[in-house]
Amino acid sequence: MLAFLTRLSPGDLPDAGEAGCVLGGAVLGQLDSDVVPAWPEQRIFAPLEGSTATSLREIWHSAVPYTAGNSEGIAWSRAGGILYGVIELDEAAFSGVGERSPLQAASQEAYARIFRLLDAQGLPQLWRVWNYFADINGESHGLERYRQFNIGRQDAFLACARRATGNVPAACAIGLAGGPLSIAFMAGEQPATAIENPRQVSAYDYPADYGPRSPTFSRAVLAALPGQEILFVSGTASIVGHRTVHAGDAAAQCREGLANIAAVVDAANRQCRSAAYTLDDLSYRVYVRHVSDLGRVKEALAERLGAATDIVCMLADICRADLLLEIEATAIHALAG
Repeated sequence: MLAFLTRLSPGDLPDAGEAGCVLGGAVLGQLDSDVVPAWPEQRIFAPLEGSTATSLREIWHSAVPYTAGNSEGIAWSRAGGILYGVIELDEAAFSGVGERSPLQAASQEAYARIFRLLDAQGLPQLWRVWNYFADINGESHGLERYRQFNIGRQDAFLACARRATGNVPAACAIGLAGGPLSIAFMAGEQPATAIENPRQVSAYDYPADYGPRSPTFSRAVLAALPGQEILFVSGTASIVGHRTVHAGDAAAQCREGLANIAAVVDAANRQCRSAAYTLDDLSYRVYVRHVSDLGRVKEALAERLGAATDIVCMLADICRADLLLEIEATAIHALAG
């Protein structure tokens, strides 16, 4: 199975033959094309910065044709032992659901549906999740919305007999200006290998200062495919131990975030079966809270990453109010032989 990520302008869809081997993808930025692909596609309405394009389409390709379906509102496609899916839920539909906030209820329901789909498909291992929702740092029902999301997510993991610590998926949780709860995910038949960062407390072991439930994700995972290995690096920020560092300094936070990614890559290289990963061969999404910080962030990225490194910068909110940016990354390597 060969799956890889390419980035195109929204109008540059693969031709008919290639499109039959697209597993799924995402549109980043303002959708300026009415072309609707046949595969599941996450819509991330966050402004792109440092690009002449107003939007960008990311595509995961496969070496074999996919089968597709829709299950409980999840648009999904499957190619061999890999499944990619997207679900969007309107929080308003979950108002008045017991004592839970609408976001908490929607998050729990979305993950419960995902786990039911994976079980039905015989691909139970959740590798990577991309979570987006509005007003991530806002407060309602007596609790920050990111913390509400963490409760709903963990409740689903536990109710569906999934582990909430240890070998859990890589993930990000990013705030947008508006829109539904949007979750994209990739899963497979075999469990991925969770990677943690020796510079940080594992997110699932955070103290109660960060909410009644810890976030359910690993710092990174290595997922094995036939002849391939994928490194998914979760959303990574300027956190040492469990505390935010360099408050108010976007450039310093960027450098610290890259130092954390370097530590994760080093940890992954001690367990990977492919050639060693490097910072320059990763593909990055960089989420920046304030447009005024973008220049300093790009300078800090250029200090550490080569000019040819694949980087997309977007304006979005981060899970902690004192974090100014977050960085996630992905790389795919062939296995020798």
